[in-house]
Amino acid sequence: MPTAPMAGIRVVDFTTVIAGPFCTRLLADCGAEVIKIETEAGDQIRLVPPISDGASSYFGHLNCGKKSVVLDLRSDEGHRAIKKLIASADVVVENFRPGVMKRLGLDYADLAVDHADLIYCAISGFGQTGPRAMEPAYAPMIHAGSGLDLAQMEYQDELTQPEKCGVFNADVMASLYAFGAIQTALLGKERHGTGQFIDVALMDSIINLLIYECQMAQFPDLPPRILYGPTRAKDGFVIVTPIGQRIFEDMADAMGHPEWKTDPRFEVAASRREHWGEVVAAMESWTSTRTARECEDVLVAAGVPCSRYRTVGEAMNDPQSQARGLMATVQDGAGGYQVPNPPFKFADGTIGVVPVAPKLGEHNEEVLAGLD
Repeated sequence: MPTAPMAGIRVVDFTTVIAGPFCTRLLADCGAEVIKIETEAGDQIRLVPPISDGASSYFGHLNCGKKSVVLDLRSDEGHRAIKKLIASADVVVENFRPGVMKRLGLDYADLAVDHADLIYCAISGFGQTGPRAMEPAYAPMIHAGSGLDLAQMEYQDELTQPEKCGVFNADVMASLYAFGAIQTALLGKERHGTGQFIDVALMDSIINLLIYECQMAQFPDLPPRILYGPTRAKDGFVIVTPIGQRIFEDMADAMGHPEWKTDPRFEVAASRREHWGEVVAAMESWTSTRTARECEDVLVAAGVPCSRYRTVGEAMNDPQSQARGLMATVQDGAGGYQVPNPPFKFADGTIGVVPVAPKLGEHNEEVLAGLD
């Protein structure tokens, strides 16, 4: 088998919950040896349902492919062990509140004295500097404080208050930015021989997500934005996105209304923007007489982007997901559970989920014995 691109890279992982663990799981997916440092109680996510074979599959989703080592970092023995382990590592990742690692004598400034080429990534709610750096932060409050929730509310027709948070965008976005930054720092180390301190903030990550919204905040007189939403079908909803002149004309033909192409309200993009409510009503006059599946089949065949609204389970089991090998099975005694592979593939097949999640402290002997 070809060698995975990050094989030989050792990562010491102090992260918990979501933002840090998802970043380091991606590093493990790429072949890095990721050593997860836990207390005797373990990462709190180990207790979060669903439970499969006595262990959390939620934890496994975020931590498969890693090694678990339990250490008391406040004890002299634990502190000596972790310093030796870090001395053997290429990367350290942590997502404590700023100041925690310094109090443990494990911040970048302390470690870099004897490890100048160390890559150290700190993930936090507001970053390591600034007046809010020490404030506690989790994804839902970042969504509220970044403007994301109010922007989403303004895009809806019937909401009178922000929506509840169920998908933790801030955690995933920060994970991905941290993953990319670590790769960039490793490349810099390879080219220039220098280490790096990386400061990733959940707040900054979400504001980076709000591309159009950042410009609207500065230029509020922009014309109304076209928003693509659901159109009713006989048995549910579909979303149709006729972006661009050609796609709109193809949609008009596929729906049996070529006259839309010369209707003054719809003829050009500027007119459609001004009369977007009427465009949606026209589309719905066609979709509402057909099933969602029929709408999707007819429009996609005509080259018009269209999709039914599916559950996550349906998307996981879609033939396209299966053809790409999107889902991987993490093995356990109860038959296993599925987690997504990274959304990028290497042609040699070296990137992917390592299909086992570590038991708490499972690798203490293996990892610590190698430090003597």
